[in-house]
Formats: sequence, C-alpha cells, structure tokens
Amino acid sequence: MRMASQKASPKAEAVARAPQRRRGRERVAALLRAGEEVFAEKGFDAATMTEIAARAGASIGSLYQFFPTKELLADTLQDTNGEALSQMLDALGGAAEGAKPEMLIDRLFRDLSAFLEAHPSFVVLSDRPAADKAVKAERRKRMRGRIAALLGAMDPPLPRERAERMAVIVLHLMRVSVAISGEAELSDRDAVLDDLRAMLIRQIREGA
Repeated sequence: MRMASQKASPKAEAVARAPQRRRGRERVAALLRAGEEVFAEKGFDAATMTEIAARAGASIGSLYQFFPTKELLADTLQDTNGEALSQMLDALGGAAEGAKPEMLIDRLFRDLSAFLEAHPSFVVLSDRPAADKAVKAERRKRMRGRIAALLGAMDPPLPRERAERMAVIVLHLMRVSVAISGEAELSDRDAVLDDLRAMLIRQIREGA
C-alpha cells in the first residue's frame, strides 16, 4: 500500500504518515477500510473523521496521527484502490489475447463490477471537487489505455482509434452497470444488465 504524499492533493498542507511497524500497518489498513465504507455511505463532504475513526475502532488521535486531514485519507484510499484496479486490468490482459468480443466484454463487465462493489468509494472519491484534477486525468488515461489494449488484443481486434473511443464508453458503462445493480426495486435488473452488455458487444462487433 502506498501512502499519499503532499503532491496527492494541492489543498493538503500535511503529509500522510507511513507506518513503520506491523501494528501500525494493520491500524492503517483498518482506517482505510473504515474510510472506504463511510465515504461510500455518506459521500466525501458528509463523512467525518470522527465517524471513520469510530468505524475502525480507533481513537480520533490515531486517525489524525496517520492522516492529518480528510483529504489525505481520501487521496491515499484512491491511490490504493487505483493500484488494485490496475492490477485487475493487467491480469485480464492474458485472457484478452485472441478472445471473442462476447467473452471479453462479459469478463470485463464482471471484473470491473466486482471491483466497484469491493471498492465502493472509488467513484464517490473520483467525483469529489477537491480531487486533484491532474491526478484524476492521469488515472483515467491509464485506465482507458489498458482497456483499449484489451480491445485491441481480442479476435477480431479493434483498430487503435476505435479501441480508444470504445474504452471511454466502457468506463462510463461500468458506472451505469453499478447504478443499475444498486436498484433493488428493479424487478428485471438482470435483463437490463444483459441488454447493456449486448449493446456494447454489438457496437464493438460493428467496429472490428
């Protein structure tokens, strides 16, 4: 896990403290898990450091010891989750080689949806106004590049420019997929998700 530095947020004057001992690393992991939950439930603005510390079973002093500001906690959480997402997309690279569009899109939807469910604060923190715009842009660029590479490796492959455009669409459709999955009152939710995947597969097939 990489702790955020002063560069992670231009509005944060303090720096997150990296733990040196196992007990400290375990405490930081608990604080990040609690931050994940509270940010996802309340949003960045409404979440409080007091609530995050309580959720982690830690004192507020312990939270501030490692994360002097809420912005630093959010930055570190985004860095950690961003690394997990990159690893997931890299792991998908082997399965993409020579894969048919249906198989690749199904796997991509499944893996990205699982990631967003496991890291529910990712979208919330990405959208916060205080997030560093340059960092957000670079993260989006990397994610789109990895997805474009996947689309270019399947059989038949998408041309580079088409793959880059579709990568933008895929990322936004992932958010739509998670939003639909969260509508408990939607009786035909699975059918709607199937139609969403089929629509994307059709678009990719037409461009290949």
